[in-house]
Amino acid sequence: MLLVGSSTGIAHAQNTYDINIPTGAADPNAPYFWQSEKDGSTTGIIEILVLDTIIWKNADTVAHTVTSGTPGDGPDNMFNSGLFASGKSYTLQFDKIGNFPYFCSVHPWRVGEVIVTEGLSILPDVGGKITDGDISFDLEYKFSRLLANPQINVEQKSITFELIGNSKSSNHELFLRMPSALLDGPYIIWVDGKQLADFEHDKENEINTLRIPLTEQSKILTIVGTFVIPEFGTYVVFVFLAAITCIIATSFKLKPNLVPRI
Repeated sequence: MLLVGSSTGIAHAQNTYDINIPTGAADPNAPYFWQSEKDGSTTGIIEILVLDTIIWKNADTVAHTVTSGTPGDGPDNMFNSGLFASGKSYTLQFDKIGNFPYFCSVHPWRVGEVIVTEGLSILPDVGGKITDGDISFDLEYKFSRLLANPQINVEQKSITFELIGNSKSSNHELFLRMPSALLDGPYIIWVDGKQLADFEHDKENEINTLRIPLTEQSKILTIVGTFVIPEFGTYVVFVFLAAITCIIATSFKLKPNLVPRI
């Protein structure tokens, strides 16, 4: 089995996260159907590490299920809580990496997903907004909270992150892998408006590795480099140059012959 589930006890895990089913979740017009205690998210999507455990808690007045699969394709038989009543919970430990969508078989508009990664969390598609989606990077990191909402400032050659959620560990060091093509060093690092001096930086195969000491209260992290991803991705630049070449070629064809005849 890929997963170990229980409706009574909590399986041993590295970390345990609660997802609450709020009152009124049975109504398709409810403002939200899940709420994660990890980061306050109401999407039903949660990212965890291998051997972490999730507890779905039913705070609604009616019974629900947590069933793997999607409403369109139906259950995929990976896990299924069965109906669990108001005030009850469903506990599941994940021991394999992968993406595990789930839904409520009684109220199929209630969908979510568990994303299980191996040791490092992923912050996806960083830089995509700058290049109109032509090029982006997935950042790998390890942290006791979530690294979120990356904002790239091209003029300042910087990336700013929000540090959100409640810490699940006494170790508040951020381990971050930064591709040189996204933001290259040497770096200057600011935390909540104050410059940080005691961080570690290594570079190998165009990947920068940063170890940044933070605290449980740290909120905003800004990394300033010497190169940042350009506003135009490589494909966009190629198309732009091709278009200019085409215009120049066309203009030469249309231009009258100015060479005097003898």
